[in-house]
Amino acid sequence: MKLSDYITEFLNSQGIKHVFGVSGGAIIHSIDSVARHPQMKFICVQHEQAAASAADAYWRTNGKVGTCMVTSGPGATNLTTSICNAYFDSIPILCICGQVTTPRLRPNEQLRQKGFQETDIVSLFSSIAKYVHRVMDPMDIKYQLQKALYIAQEGRGGPVVLDIPDDLQRVDIDVAKLRAFIPPAVPKAKDNASEIQTLISWLKDAKRPLVIYGAGIRLADVIDPALAFIRQWGLPTVLTWGGKDIMSFDDPLNMGGLGVVGPRSGNFSAQNADLIIALGTRLSQMITGGKTTLFAPGAKKVLIDIDPNELIKFTPNDFKLDLRIESDLPSFFRQMSAPKRQEDSFSAWRAQIKEWERQYPICPPQKYQRANFVDGHVFVKTISKLSRPGDIYITDTGANISWTLQAVEMKPQQRMFSAWNHTPMGYALSAAVGAASAAPHRRILCLTGDGGLMMNIQELATIRRYQMDVKVFIFNNGGHSIQKQTIDTWLNSNYVAVDEKSGLSFPDFVKTAQAFGLPVMRASNHQELESVVQQVLATSGPVVCDLIIDPDQKIEPMLKFGSGLEDLNPKLPAEEIARIMSISEKVMERL
Repeated sequence: MKLSDYITEFLNSQGIKHVFGVSGGAIIHSIDSVARHPQMKFICVQHEQAAASAADAYWRTNGKVGTCMVTSGPGATNLTTSICNAYFDSIPILCICGQVTTPRLRPNEQLRQKGFQETDIVSLFSSIAKYVHRVMDPMDIKYQLQKALYIAQEGRGGPVVLDIPDDLQRVDIDVAKLRAFIPPAVPKAKDNASEIQTLISWLKDAKRPLVIYGAGIRLADVIDPALAFIRQWGLPTVLTWGGKDIMSFDDPLNMGGLGVVGPRSGNFSAQNADLIIALGTRLSQMITGGKTTLFAPGAKKVLIDIDPNELIKFTPNDFKLDLRIESDLPSFFRQMSAPKRQEDSFSAWRAQIKEWERQYPICPPQKYQRANFVDGHVFVKTISKLSRPGDIYITDTGANISWTLQAVEMKPQQRMFSAWNHTPMGYALSAAVGAASAAPHRRILCLTGDGGLMMNIQELATIRRYQMDVKVFIFNNGGHSIQKQTIDTWLNSNYVAVDEKSGLSFPDFVKTAQAFGLPVMRASNHQELESVVQQVLATSGPVVCDLIIDPDQKIEPMLKFGSGLEDLNPKLPAEEIARIMSISEKVMERL
């Protein structure tokens, strides 16, 4: 069998039915093999960065390892940002890169390049992938494919890269003689009995506990055990951005979010808690606040993580972890399933958090009264109301992700994801290609900024070419508003490269969408907003919707560095903050 045909047969045997890529001289044989396979589909995107983003979203959507194929040199180097996305978010993807023929490989590291479009991607990607290998013996192809997929998915997932010279892709191999990869023995689970008993005793003594769930809950496929755990104890739970779709917005234990952009109620709950239990989250500064020493000052803090490096990363400049539990989440929830709470001890505490949520809403009624623009929060509330169970939200970065995660109301079976930790502009549209391929019968709601869309605008051609059910909503505020807000805070509003006046340039997005052959609509104010969104959602296939957002709308509330999570901008009166924080005597001592 031709080696490139074997690669395709192997992928198909693993349930991988789509491959994303851009053609090039060093990868044409592998792409040809995919295109000819009756059960496989090659999705031709417009840029290699989009190919790996689509592969990333493919896994997030259906749990199959997303796969991309690209050529050597610039084809491979264009993957860098998207490999970072997958690495930092623990997403298993397989990147197959063509390479120059073996006689044209440079003989030593001192020679910069021998073959045309030759690049040493093994060295380049070694710090941002779980495994990178150049295949030099065609009889190793089965071993390397099996090993790569195993590494991508075992433990904490992540991207893997195989570099295959062009001449190897087209050789004939004897499949019967290929050696196989044998996974290593599963190491014995770490004994956490003592730590588990400590946590249970702390739970029994707690007055104001708070659980933080993040993206790792879904990564580890433990949503049901995670929900069973908080229900059995009656634990109020806040969700990081990456964990937003774990629970329906109206679940009585769902207390919303927390972090640098709030909401205030979630932040008040963390700052007043006496016990914090964090699972599926690395507790980044976007959650704990810029000055992390002020995070949950009166709480015992517990972190459960499969990666020991996440448990030991905190320094004296951060906060103190009171209990570290190194464990995979399935094991942890199995160990926590035995104790039964006889009474609901935390009902008053949950009611207090819900009262804060009522008092400090993200989108108060007066926001709907704006006359000349669409308010970002109002749009998100509107699409939340009009969306249906099963819809998949994909958001970009910048103000649009903040407004979306602040205001969205997730329904059952809906999904919400982005490139949470690397957050490149342009992720949402290319990820929508992967999600639509993985789930062709689900509707993709792609929420992007005007700046982010410009980074990957060429993928409008892809969703049009394959008639994907992707609704692209553009938060069009004429610039990079989150940078404007940062410059307002630190550089006296001396804008550079953040809007049309200071260096950026944008097209008319209605005309642009039409040029790509896409139906397009525009909403310029609240009077027409709901009707336009309804029309977009009712239209079959890909649609673009241009939302005219106020260029001066800020992300509010939002934390300024140096303050605790309870003290978001715009500032509340000092006496009001003091009253809110008086629930915790230890917090009052700090204040």
